[in-house]
Parts: sequence; C-alpha cells; structure tokens
Amino acid sequence: MNVRDATEDDLPAILAIINEATANTTAVWSLAQTTLEARRTWWQDRVAAGYPVLVAEDHDGVLGFASYAQFRPWDGYLHTVEHSVYVDQRARWRGVGRALLAALIERATERGMHVMVAGIEATNLASIRLHETLGFTRAGTLVEVGRKFDRWLDLLFMQLILPDQDAAPEDSAKDHT
Repeated sequence: MNVRDATEDDLPAILAIINEATANTTAVWSLAQTTLEARRTWWQDRVAAGYPVLVAEDHDGVLGFASYAQFRPWDGYLHTVEHSVYVDQRARWRGVGRALLAALIERATERGMHVMVAGIEATNLASIRLHETLGFTRAGTLVEVGRKFDRWLDLLFMQLILPDQDAAPEDSAKDHT
C-alpha cells in the first residue's frame, strides 16, 4: 500500500468512496450523494489552501482518502485542523485508515499545526479505537445534534495535540492537559 497526494485522476474513486459512506454509514451526515464536480471543487479548494488530500492505493487502485482543513474559519483557530478519513468498503480493516491518518498527522506536524480534531459519530467504535491508538483523546460529546437513518446521532469530538517541531527537548515532555 502506498499513501500519496491525490490527483484529479483520483476523483472518481474518491467520489465512489464518499457516496458509499453517505448511503450506508453514519460516517458522513449528509443525506444526499455528491457529484464529481463538487468533489473536484473540494479538491481544488483544499490544494489551493495548502491542505493535503491523500489517497492510499495498491495494485487494485484507490483504497481510501483523507484530508484536513482549518477547524473553524476564524484566525484564532489557525493552528487547529479537523480531518476526515474514508476507506473503501472493500478495504476496511486492512490498515488503510491508520496509514492515512498517520500520514495526515505527519503533514499537520510538519506544517506547524498544534491540534488535530476528529468529529466521530459516537457509536463508531472502529473509528474511535483507531484514533485512540494514534494518541487522540476524547474531548466531549454533543448529544443528538444530527439525524440520519431515522435516529438521532451524537457527535464525539476527539483531539490530538501535535508535537511541536520547534520545541526544546524539555518542552516536548510538558503535560498539555
């Protein structure tokens, strides 16, 4: 498996993955499928802003994709990003999500980001466990803020305080809680 920057040629595979997740999971809280043109605009906007859009691939093609962008649009959040990771249904439980998330963490750290945020549907135990194995901690839950498949959904926020690339060795051991 190889993780690399997505290209425009990857957009049909990215579209198929996000539309499957939209139709069949609570990983995406949209009720409507998206279009190739909307995915193209999303990709162009992320790349133009300097945010990564990554794909994991093997000999069978694209297995999943991941990206992050600024958490909220105000300057005070400049060093906080929120990410998304989606894996093709045929490639789940093969380490694809872990590889993509690890690559995003590396990119965010290199870019000098301070915190990475995850918004996860609170019963998605696989995603919660994945994030915990990479050092994310639970930050809080918003109860019944979404609705899909005729039920209310809770949104669990998790966060990872990223290593400071410029910190002196004694600074890196500080407790950030």
